[in-house]
Amino acid sequence: MYEAPDRYKRMIAARLPDGESLGLASEQDDNASSPLKDAQLISRAQLAPFFAAANIVAAVMMIAALWDEVSSVLLLPWLGAVAIVNLAAMQIAKTQSITHVGRSGRKIPDWMLVGEVLARAAIWLSIPLYFFTTIPPGAQVIAASIAAGLGIAGLGLVVHPRSAIGWMSAFTAGLCGALFLGRDTVPFPHMLSILFTLGVSIFGVLNVARWAFEQLRTNADFSAQSESASLLLQEYEQRGVGWLWQVDAENRVTYISSRMTALLGRPASALLGHSMPSLLGGNAELGRKLLEKQPFNQLDMELQTARGPRWISIAGDPIIDTAGRFEGFRGVGSDITEMRQTQERLTHLANMDVLSGLPNRGRVRQLLGDCLRAATASSVPCAILFLDLDGFKPVNDTFGHPKGDAVLRAVAKRLVDEVGADGHVGRMGGDEFAIVIVDAQSRKKVEQLADRIIVAIKEPYMIDQTEIRIGVSIGCAFGPIDGATVDDLILKADLALYQAKDSGRGVARYFSSELQSEQEDRVRLENDLRQAVAAKQFHLVFQPLVSAKTQKLVGFEALIRWNHPQRGFVPPNVFIPVAEETGLMVAIGEWVIDEACRAVATWPDPITLALNISPKQIVLPSLPNVVSEALSRWKVPGNRIELEVTEGIFLGDNGPTLDVMKRLRALGVGIALDDFGTGYSSIGYLNKAIFHKLKIDGSFVREAGSRPENVAIIKSIVQLAKSFRMSVTAEGVETAEDFERMRELGCDTIQGYLFGKPLSYERANQMVVGLGAKRLAG
Repeated sequence: MYEAPDRYKRMIAARLPDGESLGLASEQDDNASSPLKDAQLISRAQLAPFFAAANIVAAVMMIAALWDEVSSVLLLPWLGAVAIVNLAAMQIAKTQSITHVGRSGRKIPDWMLVGEVLARAAIWLSIPLYFFTTIPPGAQVIAASIAAGLGIAGLGLVVHPRSAIGWMSAFTAGLCGALFLGRDTVPFPHMLSILFTLGVSIFGVLNVARWAFEQLRTNADFSAQSESASLLLQEYEQRGVGWLWQVDAENRVTYISSRMTALLGRPASALLGHSMPSLLGGNAELGRKLLEKQPFNQLDMELQTARGPRWISIAGDPIIDTAGRFEGFRGVGSDITEMRQTQERLTHLANMDVLSGLPNRGRVRQLLGDCLRAATASSVPCAILFLDLDGFKPVNDTFGHPKGDAVLRAVAKRLVDEVGADGHVGRMGGDEFAIVIVDAQSRKKVEQLADRIIVAIKEPYMIDQTEIRIGVSIGCAFGPIDGATVDDLILKADLALYQAKDSGRGVARYFSSELQSEQEDRVRLENDLRQAVAAKQFHLVFQPLVSAKTQKLVGFEALIRWNHPQRGFVPPNVFIPVAEETGLMVAIGEWVIDEACRAVATWPDPITLALNISPKQIVLPSLPNVVSEALSRWKVPGNRIELEVTEGIFLGDNGPTLDVMKRLRALGVGIALDDFGTGYSSIGYLNKAIFHKLKIDGSFVREAGSRPENVAIIKSIVQLAKSFRMSVTAEGVETAEDFERMRELGCDTIQGYLFGKPLSYERANQMVVGLGAKRLAG
């Protein structure tokens, strides 16, 4: 097989322009420089001595055949011309193989190469053809045979098929013309022999030319790609992207890049021939991969080097020879230490709470999962403590978020100090923390830790010379006793925390089966409440309101009741909080408003109706529209409806709430501030012309007879209301003494069991009808 020499390969690859395709041009690309064209010129120069020698030797043989027939005065100059032309052409071909190759080489058109071959053919054929008809038949046969044989010299032109075709065409035309002129003197058998020799030459030269051209094309492509791959690999190593390695069938190193030798701190001579796994710290996983004789990728391992621990990642493919025998591995590697450190930093940031420096919610779940699996395997329980700070929200509202953040950081430090090595402290978000206890075999020890934490958190915090006090409630669950999964265990700890909050805060509670039953009952209550809304299982009852001066009925307060088909009577203080938490209060509140308007529409004008509005509902911008539609539907004036709100509306952002209440007042609806004095009373909101009544809580009324300070409080409330032109209602009046006292203190209306318990609509309607009858009688 013909193969281009190494010099050609190097020259072609080295001179490939950047980005040029490795595909080769066809032999018809006359003006374009390509690896194939360069290869043709180089190979032509290498075959030029053979072609020149063939021409000169054939010329000498022709002189010998014609010496007696043609004058030496003509033959010798002809031989000299043939020799000079061929030697000159040989030298020119060598020169062109250097000066006309590559991007900077001058281009040689194909017609010049073919023309040079045709000129040499014409010079060589000139004497034989000129004297062919004048020489004897024997000399004609010899001359024709030499010419036919010289056609085979076209093998020296096979690297450029057009030149080979031109050469063969010239000799075919010349020889056929000579034989035609000598048809009467050249014996027919000799003529056939000469033509056969010529035909074989043509066929052979042209086929060899086609084969040689394809070999040049293939070799140029392969060599260019090989050289490019070599350059890329050198670039890969030199630029520090990675390093290369190769081992034999025994896993002994046969090649390794200088970058890897520098990393290991040993010269290449000390690494070659040694086991690859042992050089890389005896990595068992690498050894297993090499024994499997299968490709592998991204095998990460840690190396101990003179520069400290380093991480590398290697990949490899088995080397299989043409006979299918395994000869080792070759592959690439890279130093991924910086990448791994970056990943570790990102992982740390992803698992850390930025404010406190503690593990965040996601990391706490991971830690709890690890402890839970270990507890299941070892039968040593773990525990999760959920902590919620008590009284922290007013810290942010009063002192600002910077001081609040400082308190959270201080809390985190105290928790870490108390827990120590017994567990992991994390921040779940806001003012919630969690503690994962690895070994919770001693329940008493966990309880003692919770008690210490409660005491530690209660200690005052000095933040910028400001003393801040908060508390903490704790809920705890043990795994896998209370829960076999992370979610289940967290749910159980949450239930225990809810119980701690309900128990007065500042205490620790532990999950129990009773809590589970309460939770399940809570879930059932939620489902029943949803069905009750759809099935309209609620009804209103009405508690009378009477004038303190005349003791006459002036209105009612509508109160919601729920009679469950199975549970029976469900108190409002049980289902209202559930409705507010589940978002059902809005739908219930709209029903109450509509039902209240329907009831008051059946009563005469002086009778008013008050109804409680949930804090969840008073903040809704749609509430005035709901009230307006109900008033229109039942044709009730706005001043006959009174909405009662609690002082809890003063917490948080009150702007939207005040806007809603002002829109309600614009409808003529009255707004009463219920349970005044028991919550977050803010006198500043009383002068915004949104309230028309204050309601004194029943606890003040009932204790006024035994506690003089309550009398002073009620007197102050009445005076405050009068200064803002508001009326006052006293709730919880149960005795005649209570009534007389409240009337003397200046209350306008009275509400309580003394004048009636909450009544059904029918009973309330009878009172209204009776009032009307008395008026008619009067």
